[in-house]
Amino acid sequence: MSSIDRQHRLLALINCEGRQTITALAERFAVSVQTIRTDIRTLAGKGLVLRRHGEVLPFPDYENVAYDQRRIVNATGKRRIAQRCLELIGDNQSLFLGTGTTVEQLAASLAVREGLQIMTNNLHAVRHLCHHPSCQLTVAGGRVRQRDQDIIGGDAWRFFERYRVDVGVVSVGAMDRWGRLYDYNDDEVMAREGLVANARLTAVLIDSTKFDTRASCNAGTVADYDVVITDEPLPRALRSTLGTRAMHG
Repeated sequence: MSSIDRQHRLLALINCEGRQTITALAERFAVSVQTIRTDIRTLAGKGLVLRRHGEVLPFPDYENVAYDQRRIVNATGKRRIAQRCLELIGDNQSLFLGTGTTVEQLAASLAVREGLQIMTNNLHAVRHLCHHPSCQLTVAGGRVRQRDQDIIGGDAWRFFERYRVDVGVVSVGAMDRWGRLYDYNDDEVMAREGLVANARLTAVLIDSTKFDTRASCNAGTVADYDVVITDEPLPRALRSTLGTRAMHG
């Protein structure tokens, strides 16, 4: 078993069964205590678990985690995804940017492109794009979800329905091992559907902390998108299905 596979299984076990001791995990996975400590250190560094004096605990439910905390979860991986996504975007193109911390990382990277026309419901992205030297920026109106500082639901859906763009970029809350996508409420799904329906090329950004996880609302599958960009390789079966549409940083 590779270290990445073991870490995915560790995370699933901890989230399912709760608090575990390092010693018990080493015995369960038939590896050394030092190997488990290294795995747990990696998971904790991505903000996925909490370490406590020889034990490890699940991270609080993602939906209840503040945006600033989510921003630091796997920040390095999200930056790699943003850099790969830049390859899809040329100068003088029109873009939709959806919500989420990975899309925010892309917005922060767009200063290297000129003449962009950008429409977004992501107020964190707006903060970066306001400093872009040659960007025409349009922001969705409506009720603001204050915790995440974005506009979702019918207000965002109607906003995206007004335009047709070259590239639409979104992220999601979770992806299971079969490539089914999920999010935490229907309003997020509705906003994304409006965005995807009105972009000529669509890209979904999924950092590896979302792999083999689920949330309460169905949000389609990876096959619904023209490009799927991740920081770690997708499971082999999904790579075979997607072919060249799968990219990783």
